[in-house]
Amino acid sequence: MVCLHLLRSLVPAAVRCLIRHNRIHVRNTSGMSAGYNQANVVILHKSLAEDFEKFCKANSGPLPLLYRSKPGEWKCPPLSSDADIRTDCLLYRKYEHGVYTESLASLESYSEQMKDMVTFYLGCSFSFEDAVQKLGVPVRNVEQGQNVSMYKTAVPCHGIGRFSCNLVVTMRPIPQDKLEAAVTATHPMKKYHGAPVHIGSSDYLGIKDLQKTDYGDAVQMHPGDVPVFWACGVTGVEAVISCKSPLAFTHSPGCMFITDVKNEDAPDPCTTEGPVVEQISSDPIHYSLVSRRTAEKIRLLEEIVGIDPGNRGITNLLMKDELLKSCLSLSHAKSILITTGFPTHYQQVPPEETDGPPGALAMAAMLQALGKTVAIVTDGHAIDMNKKIVADAIEQGVLKTSVPVLSYTGETPDCALKFLCEDGDPAAPRFDHLVAIERAGRAQDGNYYNARKINIKHLVDPIDDLFVAAQTIPGITTTGVGDGGNELGTGKVKEAVKKYIRNGDTIACDVAADFTVIAGVSNWGGYAVSCALYLLNTCEIHDRYLRKAVGFPRLTEGDAWASSLPSIQKEEKLLTILVNHGIRSGVTGNLAMEVDGLPFYNAHSDMIKRLLEVTV
Repeated sequence: MVCLHLLRSLVPAAVRCLIRHNRIHVRNTSGMSAGYNQANVVILHKSLAEDFEKFCKANSGPLPLLYRSKPGEWKCPPLSSDADIRTDCLLYRKYEHGVYTESLASLESYSEQMKDMVTFYLGCSFSFEDAVQKLGVPVRNVEQGQNVSMYKTAVPCHGIGRFSCNLVVTMRPIPQDKLEAAVTATHPMKKYHGAPVHIGSSDYLGIKDLQKTDYGDAVQMHPGDVPVFWACGVTGVEAVISCKSPLAFTHSPGCMFITDVKNEDAPDPCTTEGPVVEQISSDPIHYSLVSRRTAEKIRLLEEIVGIDPGNRGITNLLMKDELLKSCLSLSHAKSILITTGFPTHYQQVPPEETDGPPGALAMAAMLQALGKTVAIVTDGHAIDMNKKIVADAIEQGVLKTSVPVLSYTGETPDCALKFLCEDGDPAAPRFDHLVAIERAGRAQDGNYYNARKINIKHLVDPIDDLFVAAQTIPGITTTGVGDGGNELGTGKVKEAVKKYIRNGDTIACDVAADFTVIAGVSNWGGYAVSCALYLLNTCEIHDRYLRKAVGFPRLTEGDAWASSLPSIQKEEKLLTILVNHGIRSGVTGNLAMEVDGLPFYNAHSDMIKRLLEVTV
């Protein structure tokens, strides 16, 4: 028996020779021939080969195709000069009509049947373990002498012909401070699954218990470790099961074919297209990926809208990367609830102002274009007016489809939970992200104030309760967009509001959102969110992460998404719609105010131009 330490330093031909002669008695090939690539193996009848190759190309994350043999070809010239696929894997699996029937140390006794069979060599994540370790990232399964943990997910692959299955992933516990290094190391290695497809809670993948693996071993996590999931070539095993072929073979999970090809896909830490890791939720824990270039563009959007018309002190409220993190979370969300409405004109009917609804509808338009479900919740006295505004926005081409308009009055203590979740069950939320934009926020004393410290509580329904309840419901994230610190969701910066904003001690909102986007005008913040969502979904790194590296990129839908971006014409139409419904501007003396030397109203048009220049 050869020790694992020696196997790590042996060249692949030597390891394959030992395997061929049954001289290795470990259970997996992780760590063997460090620096050389390993491969998953699927052997099918030649009549299925065309469809399986298409299946691999349609799901290239889990099934990166390295080589397809000819029928009856035991060797694989691009990967090795002296290999024999019948003998050179540690262990094989035999499937009959989709049922696993036995494990085999050799396939030589099936040589006759294999003359009509085709072998597929698929990239394996064992190939990147050496590169990860060189960047100081521990590989727990190697440390613990275990096979890597593998799990079936609830994520469907793109089906082709008789091949239809869900994604299989590997999981490696990575220290939180090493996440960026692990992603940087694996991102360029597209032939060996590339960057992770998920970082964080396994619940997002439909995996309920990490101690119960479907393949491989349960690897123990250390304190501070985060579960990181890569697409796995064992997806090919599940595909074999799904096609129910009379006879098929695969490697036994973890017992890979070791190639003679060196891993030369070294990461470039300076590339602008490399990935950035951002945490977007702590309960449950969830991280997302985006390219450095896209992240910098979104940071520029945040900077552009973060100016201070009127010198009210709002630059002291700015928090870096809140726009980026909020929009990453929104990009992952499926159902979003938006609220707006600030009754600035408390002595008039209607009391609402023009800041808020245009930004809300700009976000709704982009979210709808991206395939999200969107609803709006507002005050009971304003619900009919908002329904008419939505209808007019559709007629004017600002929105493409209708947005349900809801009200919330919070009459009983459990109303918020029942509103947010099916049957009041926190495990079944109706929405996974709440967004407030220019929405009056509850102050510490329980009242609601405008900027002049006038109490407008009688005009505001307790929608804040939804944001407070969301803090206790795993899976719901919140964003507040504001321009003065008295808006719902800006409680995250309330101490700065009290210190730097006029009347801040009284008017500061006490209800915090997970993310607080501060803008010179709240509508601008909404426009920035729309632009940032477009940038994220046209980013190749983020697109791949969203779809878990299965199926095809959605980047071809970019033109349709671009048509849902805010524009000067759309804002003019919306402002006309609002004025027709009696809604007035909330900015005192705005005709005299200037922003970067432009009259305030002209500044709106200039702002949209600047945002679009960064975006498209």
